[in-house]
Amino acid sequence: MSGNLPTYTNYNKMRYVLVFALLAALLVALCLLNLMVGSVSVDVHSETARRILFDIRLPRLMAALVLGGALSVAGFLLQTFFNNPLAGPFVLGISSGAKLMVAMVMIFALDAGIILNSWGLIVAAFVGAMLSMGFVLMISSRTKTMGILIICGIMVGYFCSAITELFVTFAKDTNIVNLHNWSQGSFAGISWNNVAVMSIVVALAMASTILLAKPMSAYQLGEAYARNLGVNVGRLRLYLILISSLLAACVTAFAGPIAFVGIAVPQLLKRVLKSQQPGWMIPACFLGGSVFCLLADLMARVLFAPTELSISVVTSVLGAPIVIWVMIKKQGQRDA
Repeated sequence: MSGNLPTYTNYNKMRYVLVFALLAALLVALCLLNLMVGSVSVDVHSETARRILFDIRLPRLMAALVLGGALSVAGFLLQTFFNNPLAGPFVLGISSGAKLMVAMVMIFALDAGIILNSWGLIVAAFVGAMLSMGFVLMISSRTKTMGILIICGIMVGYFCSAITELFVTFAKDTNIVNLHNWSQGSFAGISWNNVAVMSIVVALAMASTILLAKPMSAYQLGEAYARNLGVNVGRLRLYLILISSLLAACVTAFAGPIAFVGIAVPQLLKRVLKSQQPGWMIPACFLGGSVFCLLADLMARVLFAPTELSISVVTSVLGAPIVIWVMIKKQGQRDA
C-alpha cells in the first residue's frame, strides 16, 4: 500500500520539521505561562502557592493539553469521514448530544445521592455522542448535499442544547452550581484522578488512530481507490466514527462542549503543512489542539481576572476567524 501513496520531497520534510518544532516550542511556552500566570502570584516557597500550582493549575494545564489535542484529532477524523472541512464534533451536534446525556445522568444521579466517577461520565457522554452521530449518519445516507448535513448537525446541536438548558433550569440549586460552569465549557475543577482517566482514554484512542493512518491516506483518495488497495472501507468508516465519538465524549465529559477547536485547528494545519496526510496530520492536530486550548484557557483566566470566561467563548473568538479565512482561501483557489 505504501508504494502507491504520495511521497515527500526534502522541502516538504523541512516544512514539517519547522512546523512541529514551532508547535513544540509554543506548547512548552504556554505550559509555563499557564503555570505561572494567574490571579494569584506563585511563590514556590509558600505552601499555599505550591498547592495552587500542583493541585489546581497543573491538573488544569494537563486537561487543556490532553483534551485540546483529542478534540482537534476528532475533528480531523470527522473531516476525513465526511470529506468536508466544516465537519467537527461541535458543528455536527456530537458534542451537544454528549452534553445532553451527561447533564441528564448527572442530575438524576445527584438527585439520587449518587456520585458518578470519571468512567461513568465518559460512558454517558459516549452514549450521547453516538446517538447524535447516528442521527447525522442517517441524514447523510439520505442526502448527498454536505451543506444540508452540516445544517442538520447544527440543528441537532441546538436541539440538544435547548433540552440540556431545560434540565438545568429545573434542576435543584445545588445541581445547577455543579452543572453551570461545565455546561458552558471549562477546564476548571479538574482533579488528578480526572487527568489519569482522560489520559488513558485519549492515549488508547490516539494509538488506534495512528494505526489507521495508512488506510486513511488511501481513503482520502476515494473509496474505490482504497478498496483497490485492500482497505476494508466499511470497517474503516466504523472505526472513524467510534474513535471520533470517543474523543469528543471524553472532552465533553470533563470540560463540557468546546466550540471550533475541531474545525479550526485541522484546517489551519492543513494550510500550514500543505498536506492532509494522516501520518503527519494526526500528531500535528494533537499538538495544535493542545496549543490552541492552552492559549484559550490562559486567556479565559487572565483577560478579565478575577472573572473567568467560559472556554467556548474564547475558542469561538479565536477559531471563527480561522474557519472564515480558510473558507475564503479555498473559494479563491476554486475561482482562480
